[in-house]
Order: sequence, then C-alpha cells, then structure tokens
Amino acid sequence: MRASSVLVTGANGEIGHGLIARLAALGRPIVTIDVAPLEPDLARLVRREFTGSITDRGLLERILAEFEIDRVFHLAALLSTRAEFTPIAAHDVNVGGTLNLLEFAHHEGQSHGRPVVFLYPSSVAAYGLPDLDTKTRAKRVREDEWNTPITMYGCNKLYCEHLGRYYAHHYKQLAADPAARRVDFRCVRFPGLISALTVPSGGTSDYAPEMIHAAARGEPYTCFVRPDTRIPFMAMPDAIDALLTLASVPCERLTRTAYNLAAFSPTAAEICNVVQKAFPAASISWDVDSKRQRIIDSWPAEVDDNAARRDWGFAPRYDFAGAFDDYLIPTIKERYS
Repeated sequence: MRASSVLVTGANGEIGHGLIARLAALGRPIVTIDVAPLEPDLARLVRREFTGSITDRGLLERILAEFEIDRVFHLAALLSTRAEFTPIAAHDVNVGGTLNLLEFAHHEGQSHGRPVVFLYPSSVAAYGLPDLDTKTRAKRVREDEWNTPITMYGCNKLYCEHLGRYYAHHYKQLAADPAARRVDFRCVRFPGLISALTVPSGGTSDYAPEMIHAAARGEPYTCFVRPDTRIPFMAMPDAIDALLTLASVPCERLTRTAYNLAAFSPTAAEICNVVQKAFPAASISWDVDSKRQRIIDSWPAEVDDNAARRDWGFAPRYDFAGAFDDYLIPTIKERYS
C-alpha cells in the first residue's frame, strides 16, 4: 500500500515554512520537493524529503510510485524579479513545472480513484494596468479585469491559472471517453506577502518585508519604489490560513477556480512610518528604480476579494495595524534579539 500524504513543492520558500508547520500540527503526513535540502527544523516535520526540481518528471514518477498523494500545494516558482532576468528559465519552471505537477495530479487521481485537490498560489502580478491614472480609476479590481501582465512571472501565473482550470473542467474533452475529473484545481491570487519568520527572496513587492527586516538588523535600507506606491499586502499567517481553508472547502461551494485575496493596501511611506516608529534608529531612504517601479505601478492598488469571502469564508485576521503591531514587529524583534 502506498502511503497517503500531502505534497508540498517549493517547501523551502516563505510560504512553505509556515504551511509545513501547520500541516504537521494537523497531523498530515508531508512529502516535499525543493531544489535545496530542507532546513533541519523543517525536515524533521516531513515524512519524506526529495531534493530536486519539479521539471524532473522522473522524480515525480518516483513519488507517484511510492506515495498516494491526495493534496498538492504547488508553491515552487521563480519569483518576479529573477524571472525578468531569466525569462526562459522562469517559463521552464513556472509553466513547465506546473504542467508536470498537473499531469502528476491527474495520474494520482486516476490511480486512487478520487480527485486530487491542487492548491496553486498565483499573484497580483497576473494583472497589468497601463498607467497610474487607470490604476486610480480602477479602484478594487476583480479577478477577470485587467489580465494583461507585463512581467514574465505574471504571464506565467495567469497562464497556469488557465491550465489548472483546463485540467479541472476540460481535460481531453475530445477523447472518445473523456477522463473523469481527476484534478480539483483551486487557486488564490496572493497580494504581497510579509513574513516575520523568513527573509524575502526576490519578489518585486519585497520592499515591505525588506524594510522591516533591515530595520530590525540595524542596517540601512534604500527603498526602490516611490513613497506613494500602493499595492495590496497580507501577513503570512493569513496566507497560510487561506490555503488551508480553501483546500478543505467542498468543491460544490466554489464558483471559481481562481480567487483574489487581500488584507490591507498601505503606501510605502505608511509602511516606512510604522517601521520607524517601531525601530527609531532605522535608516530608510528612497532611490526609485524606474524599471521595478513600472512593474509595481501596473498592479492594482486594491483587489476585490468578495468571491473568496462569499464562497469559502475568507476573512484575514490581520489588518494593517494588527499585522505590524501584533505579528510582524514583536516576532521580528524576537528573531533578531
């Protein structure tokens, strides 16, 4: 008998750390894939760790042979900044790897006779507004509006949302005997995520967490966006809650395959003010990177997440003040003390 487990790809990333801790606390056996070995504290929480790439089909076949995977959290990706420097590699990992995982989930579902729930974190980068005036007029953007991303990462994420919808509802629809639904694809479009436990690793929205971590370490920080820059953010615990909640909702309640999520939308200046209040010695300056600023300006200032709130009860615990006062500042101070 193959062992029933949850598969987490990109397990070493910011989301992976929090998610694995929560899954382990729930008693779920966990199998992981990451290109680097897991940190020891994380590795002890998992049943089996595979070091390798999601582009390696042979690795996925080994997992298929050994484990019965009934849920996939597909977190592995090349993030937005790195993807702009290596667009072909980003496409290979973000699209090719996701396609491999969807095929893997399909075969798993076929093997054990029930759909595999496939959780996919997309991004606010899937949007692309043409200018600041349009961004201001757009207000709270819905899922199907302004889907014209200007980054490779955003294009990858948007396309993979459609791939997931295809696997969930239209897979091999012209076959003489179309396959029954094997993949239960569920996607969230995350805003910028801020974690107190992990250091940022290459996201275009990482000016917010970078600012906090630098201040806590006593290091100067130069912010690469304008002080008036505004995009949606969310505290990492709320992101983990959202993934776990969406994973457990009966599919009959879901009206979409991709859902917006958001919690608060501060300007960079507002974030700076809160950080300097918590760390009076913080040295924060501004040097706008026009290329990265253009990318940030193409993302909505706010998104409409009514569908997630209606369909599966999404309700973030942390607003702007709570995220900083109750989670980020005390946890990060303890981390660097």
